[in-house]
Amino acid sequence: MPFDKEKMLRWCNDASKNTLMETLEINYIDAGEDFLVATMPVNPRVHQPMGLLHGGASVALAESVGSAASIMFVNPERQEVRGIEISANHLKSKKEGMVTATAKIIHKGASIHLWEIRIVDENEKLISLCKLTNMILPRRS
Repeated sequence: MPFDKEKMLRWCNDASKNTLMETLEINYIDAGEDFLVATMPVNPRVHQPMGLLHGGASVALAESVGSAASIMFVNPERQEVRGIEISANHLKSKKEGMVTATAKIIHKGASIHLWEIRIVDENEKLISLCKLTNMILPRRS
């Protein structure tokens, strides 16, 4: 079955309603057979007390895009995705604007997916570099 970019983006954005992704204003904007892209505005809603992008908000963005990306490789009627480990290196601070996270598959196994998520600013400067491991489980009834 061919990859349907519009269907994937619609599913991701619809599934985000009434969740942390909606609270953080994460918007899924692009997808391909081995990647998924989402944006998040940087404003006081995602700041830490010093007025900078909170590292936890960056990690939430990374896990959101990486976990949603694993859905592309499973049958959601029979399988579920669970993030089991995430690491992040925060390399540059940001006060305002927009960040974009791109999840690219590193390893696509039957039970484990490994993703690299690069979070960049509007000038393509690297803000955070993250790695996410997802476990693929049988869907519970």
